[in-house]
Amino acid sequence: MTHSNKSAARGASDAPLLEALLDYRDRKLGSYHVPGHKGGQGVHALGAEWFRSIMELDYTEITGLDDLHHATGVIRQAEERAAACFGAEETHFLVGGSTAGNLALVMGLCGPGELLILPRNVHKSVLNGIALAGARCVFLPGRVDPASGLTAGVRPEDLQKALERYPEAKGVLLTNPNYYGMADDLSEAVRLVHDYGKPIVVDEAHGAHFGFHPALPPSAIACGADGVVQSTHKLLTAMTMGAMLHLQGDRLNRPRIRRVLSTVQSSSPSYPIMASLDLSRLQLETEGRFLLERGIAFLNRLEQAAEGWKALALLSREAGAVYGFLDPFKRGIYDTSGSLGGYQLQEKLEAHGCMTELADPTYVLCLFSLASTENDVERLIDALTSLDAEIAGGMQEKRTFLPNLLEIPPVFELSDPITIPWDAEEVYSKAGRTIERVPLAEAVGCYAAEMVIPYPPGIPLLYPGERITEAMKEALLLLSRSGARFQGSEEEGLTGLAITREPAYGGTS
Repeated sequence: MTHSNKSAARGASDAPLLEALLDYRDRKLGSYHVPGHKGGQGVHALGAEWFRSIMELDYTEITGLDDLHHATGVIRQAEERAAACFGAEETHFLVGGSTAGNLALVMGLCGPGELLILPRNVHKSVLNGIALAGARCVFLPGRVDPASGLTAGVRPEDLQKALERYPEAKGVLLTNPNYYGMADDLSEAVRLVHDYGKPIVVDEAHGAHFGFHPALPPSAIACGADGVVQSTHKLLTAMTMGAMLHLQGDRLNRPRIRRVLSTVQSSSPSYPIMASLDLSRLQLETEGRFLLERGIAFLNRLEQAAEGWKALALLSREAGAVYGFLDPFKRGIYDTSGSLGGYQLQEKLEAHGCMTELADPTYVLCLFSLASTENDVERLIDALTSLDAEIAGGMQEKRTFLPNLLEIPPVFELSDPITIPWDAEEVYSKAGRTIERVPLAEAVGCYAAEMVIPYPPGIPLLYPGERITEAMKEALLLLSRSGARFQGSEEEGLTGLAITREPAYGGTS
C-alpha cells in the first residue's frame, strides 16, 4: 500500500493530527532531532514492550507536524474539529490537564489587584492562578445539599449579590459539576453575569461528556459560557493530562489567554497526548451516543443491586436537592449504618480489587467513563454486595443516615476580597509576622500561613491569611482522624498548622 493509500485507509479527514503522526512513523525518516529515544529504539529493554509503540508517535515540532503554540497545520485542524464537536468558536489542546486551562482563564481575566468572583470550593489550580496573577477573589457561599451534606453549585441570588457588591469584578468563574457529579444547568447564571456586562468562565473538568446524552446536563458552552475547561482524560478517553479549553464570544481577551497558555504550557508538548485528544474527539463524534447509552444501561444494574443492600447505599438526588443533575457516571457510596467511614470503605473495596477515585470521611466515589464495561460494573456489584452482607451482619439496628458534619462548609457568607499569596512565608516575613506551628486545637483565632488541600479532590479547605474558626478546626481534626491525605501543609498527618497570631497581607482585607 502506498503512503497516500495508507492515509486514505485510515481516514485522514477524521483525526488529522493522529494521521500525520502515523504517516511520519510509516515513512521511516531519519531522526536528527529530539526526543532522544529516537522513535522508541533507545528505550530500555525493561520497558520496551510497553513504551516502544507509543514512542514511535512521540515527535516534536518538525516539518509537517505543526506547533501547538502557533498552530497553522494539523494541530489547528484537530483543534477546529474539536471546537465544532463541542460547540465552541475556538478550542485549544491542553497537555498540562485542566490546570493549564484554569491558569489561562484566571490570568487572562485578571491582573494585579483585580478581582474575580468564584465559589469557595474551586480546584487549587484556580487559586494558583489568582496567586500568579497577583489578583484577588471573592468567595461565593456554598449551597449545602440536605440529603447528602455535600456542597453543590451557587444560588443565583448569591451570585447577583456579589455582582452588585463588587462591580469592579473582572468576571465570574464557576465549577460545574462538583467532584461528586452534582451539576446544574448554567443558563440562568450565564444570563445573569452577562446582564452585568461581565464574562463567565467554567471549570467543567469533570463534564466533558455533558450535552451528548439527554440523561446528562447541558454543557457550559451550550449554556453560553465564554470560556470552558474540560479534562478530556477524565470521563472521555484521552491520555492523562489531555484536556481542552473552549472559547466563544467577545467578552474575553482571547489574545491574552493565548499568551498565557503559551507561558504555562510546555514548549515541548506531548504529541501522543495531543493525538489522543484528537482521537477522543473522533470517538465522541462517531460513537459517543452509543457508548454513553451503553454505560448508563450498565450502571442501572448497580442501582438495581443497591435496592437489595441493607447497610450500603448509593448517593442519589433526593427531593429538595440544591442541584439539578447527578451525573450517572459518578457513583458515591456510603454506609448508612455508620459502621464504616469513606476511607474504611475504600480500603475494603481495594481489598476486593476495586480501586476507587476518592474517599472522604463519609463517601467513597467510583468514577465510570465511556470505556467502562459491564464486567467492571459487575465486579463492583459483587464487592459491594459482599461488603454489605459483612456490615449488615454486625448491625444492631438500622439508623437513618446523617451526613457527616465535615461536609457542611465552615464559611456560609459572601466573603470579603481575599488575596492568595504566592509565597506566604515571604509575605508574612515582610509584614513582620512570625510564623509558628501549633496544634490544631490551639489554632482557633489565628491566621493560616499555609494552604490545606485534602487530595483528592484537590479543593483547598483553608487558605493562607484566613482566620481559623472553631468550625474550621473541627473540620480539619475530623479529616485528620479519618486518614485523609493533604497537599499544601508541610505536616503529613495534619495534627498542627502553620499560623500567624496577627493578620498580614494575603488575608481578608
